[in-house]
Amino acid sequence: MYKKILLPTDGSGYAEQEVDRVTKLIADDGEIIIISVAGKFVSGAFQGRSRVKKANERMKKEAEDAVKNMSKLFDDSLKVKTMVKIGIPSEEINKVAAEEEADLIVISASGKSGLHKFLIGSVAEKVLKTAEIDVLLVHNS
Repeated sequence: MYKKILLPTDGSGYAEQEVDRVTKLIADDGEIIIISVAGKFVSGAFQGRSRVKKANERMKKEAEDAVKNMSKLFDDSLKVKTMVKIGIPSEEINKVAAEEEADLIVISASGKSGLHKFLIGSVAEKVLKTAEIDVLLVHNS
């Protein structure tokens, strides 16, 4: 059993499979940390500041909705913490795993990227390659 599990989500449709795995692996007194990372666009020569600001606000709102929706899938008896970060998903996931002293990262094999179901999503692949703790890759079926 794990004391602290980090559960990244992008709001894609695989939450139930991840929740099932985490529920089986978390210690009775453990904590589940649900994280979603919103990207951040920077305005440039061809993008107006107001458009970039709206896009960034939309991505942050999607991330907030993703963690909120996933947290609702867990039984009230479990300790669940949610957070939204802004940045590069794989980097933020690993950073939070270290800061929170997580024992395990449970991540979906593919998410919103639409990659073929047999390929590992780019965020999951980067987390697998760079994480300093155990990673459970959940196959999407």
